[in-house]
Amino acid sequence: MSAIKKVVLAYSGGLDTSVIAKWLQQTYDCEVVTFTADIGQGEEVEPARAKAEAMGITEIYIDDLREEFVRDFVFPMFRANTIYEGEYLLGTSIARPLIAKRLIEIANETGADAISHGATGKGNDQVRFELGAYALKPGVQVIAPWREWDLTSRETLMAYCKEHDIPVDFASQKKKSPYSMDANLLHISYEGDILENPWSEPEEDMWRWSVSPEAAPNTPSYIELSYQNGDIVAIDGETMSPATVLAHLNKRGGDNGIGRLDIVENRYVGMKARGCYETPGGTIMMRAHRAIESLTLDREVAHLKDELMPRYASLIYNGYWWSPEREMLQTMIDESQKYVNGVVRLKLYKGNVTVVGRQSDDSLFDERMATFDDDAGAYNQKDAEGFIKLNALRLRIAANKNR
Repeated sequence: MSAIKKVVLAYSGGLDTSVIAKWLQQTYDCEVVTFTADIGQGEEVEPARAKAEAMGITEIYIDDLREEFVRDFVFPMFRANTIYEGEYLLGTSIARPLIAKRLIEIANETGADAISHGATGKGNDQVRFELGAYALKPGVQVIAPWREWDLTSRETLMAYCKEHDIPVDFASQKKKSPYSMDANLLHISYEGDILENPWSEPEEDMWRWSVSPEAAPNTPSYIELSYQNGDIVAIDGETMSPATVLAHLNKRGGDNGIGRLDIVENRYVGMKARGCYETPGGTIMMRAHRAIESLTLDREVAHLKDELMPRYASLIYNGYWWSPEREMLQTMIDESQKYVNGVVRLKLYKGNVTVVGRQSDDSLFDERMATFDDDAGAYNQKDAEGFIKLNALRLRIAANKNR
């Protein structure tokens, strides 16, 4: 008999995790607790309850985590202007630590001795889920069915469902998008099918959140974002919660053809993978946050943040959100944001986000110093001579040595 008595499963109600729920019951002869998170994926999550109940599952958690997701994970990440490999805004990566956290909380509440997830053995998500779980509960057991079973395709999964009377809409499965997709309030991702050839252009009907830049309105749209301590607190003067902010920006950005991305990225497990992403709200947030920081951050603080950002991005991408080094960096990043307050005005037009204005009571921009007109003695231009000579000293010494 299995030593595992109860497992908490990250459960979407879809084909893969429905099969996993039954497989866990059969393979481990254990009780299964399902956990379904609403993090803004845009799909109704309540049907997952009925599907779980049909398999005899009695402990079912369906949690609305949208506000926590944006407030405690997305916003802190954007304070660092985080981008992985120069392009990716980490939409999938940043959702995984929250799901891992909630899996462990439910395991503690229910007395479960294991957790389980539907990530494959080829991807990054298995690493992210499990690093998070072990960081929060070192002794927890993790069951990753894709590393254990011999079900290797959608067809074998559907056959398993028929054999074991698992409630799956087979008609919808046959009509299902050919792409592997993951969505939350920050983004939606697409992988697989023709995207596995890096030379193939994505089909226009693949994209779900945005119009193409060519089809976007011919008139630009203007938007004002208000910042407090590095986070957006209002749009066009209207105070909004974190999740509402991101949902609003997704709509505004998507309507203007903003946020599409097609990249080949380096996975932590060693392979390259091609993915397409729609991150309309995040694209707007990134441009606006850098704009308000350009006005309010000290130069060396801003440059240090930029130097550390790639390391911070890799930590999130690779699954180390709960690591001491990420928490250390976060403390520094959050400290840098205490004067990042003000308003940024943006123009949204055919896939482009253009900063057209920024203002702040905490601005370090001194118009008297920067003006091309008479500065009334605010800046003594003669001071520049000594500054330049001192900075050139090592260069002159080396040149005198013919080096």
